[in-house]
Amino acid sequence: MNDFLNQQFLDNSVRNYLIVAGIILFVYFIRRYISKGLAAGMFRLIKHWSPSIAQQEFVQLLFKPLEYFLLMTAFIMASNHLVFPSELNIIVYNRAGNPYTLQMLLATLVKIVFSMTVILILLRLIDFVALILEKKADLTEDKTDNQFIIFFRDFFKAIMFIIGAMILIHILFGKDVVDKLVAGLGIGAAALALAAKESIENLIGSFIIFSDKPFRVGDSVKVDSFQGTVEKIGLRSTRLRTLEKTFVTVPNKKMVDSVLDNLSLRTQQRVALKLELAGDTTSDKVAAVVKGIQDYLQNHADVEPGYSVNLFDFTKDSYTIQVIYMTNILEGNAYLELRENVNLAAISILEKNGVRLAIRQDPAV
Repeated sequence: MNDFLNQQFLDNSVRNYLIVAGIILFVYFIRRYISKGLAAGMFRLIKHWSPSIAQQEFVQLLFKPLEYFLLMTAFIMASNHLVFPSELNIIVYNRAGNPYTLQMLLATLVKIVFSMTVILILLRLIDFVALILEKKADLTEDKTDNQFIIFFRDFFKAIMFIIGAMILIHILFGKDVVDKLVAGLGIGAAALALAAKESIENLIGSFIIFSDKPFRVGDSVKVDSFQGTVEKIGLRSTRLRTLEKTFVTVPNKKMVDSVLDNLSLRTQQRVALKLELAGDTTSDKVAAVVKGIQDYLQNHADVEPGYSVNLFDFTKDSYTIQVIYMTNILEGNAYLELRENVNLAAISILEKNGVRLAIRQDPAV
């Protein structure tokens, strides 16, 4: 038996091959249990951050990346017991007298896979931290916090992708290329900043929106000619759902630099109404209409004190009565119902006093 185990095959004994295969197979079959155990152990260490998160959510995030990490670690540790066969160590390519062998190629591939596995685990940890913060943000009515969390989750993920790209370049081309690339970024940063001027301004605008909070997700805003409800605040732009139910994307720079009216923060709504009475209306009837509307507004529970009803102007063809009042009703349908009630009451007062509205003459006639 020992003779068989000591037999050499491709520069390695059968015993070493069996040891390596046994380690890899052993880890392969128990990887799921080890991964779940490690994930559960990590969860117990950090569960006090957010008790509302179930252990299953955390385990599902790290389960697959930990499996890949365990398999790669087992393969690297087990392969140290083997000597790469000289017969298989062929030259893949030869450049400037520096041969690149199959052993070097396989070692590079192992480094790449292992590094990307670690990056994947870090990305999943970022997702978990974001999940914790989202659970806490859901406890508040302000949905801007949720957008803020998504913003920084994507931001840190982008940084991890950049780090992963730098590691990949380091493995493939060496440290010198990375040093040159980093040095070149200093020169290219100015050109890049100039070319991406608008994008950078919009990115800065997003930071200003999150810090200054002139509006939040769910607010009704009016900026320039656009009016709608804020549905999302992104890195570059803000999305509005307009009154026509269209989806408008407004650059964050415009949302910050333009005069923005946050309609959701108003405490009252103002209503202005003008009634043009016929030119043959007598003065006592005009006064009666004014008094009747004043009495109605005074007794209306939803009309705030300080309303104004007066004879605003007159011409040879009409008398203009102006009605201005404020209301605490902000919700759309209730507000429209109030205006309708006041308008109907004004019509009833005109009919009661036998007053007609002025008929506009067509200029073309």
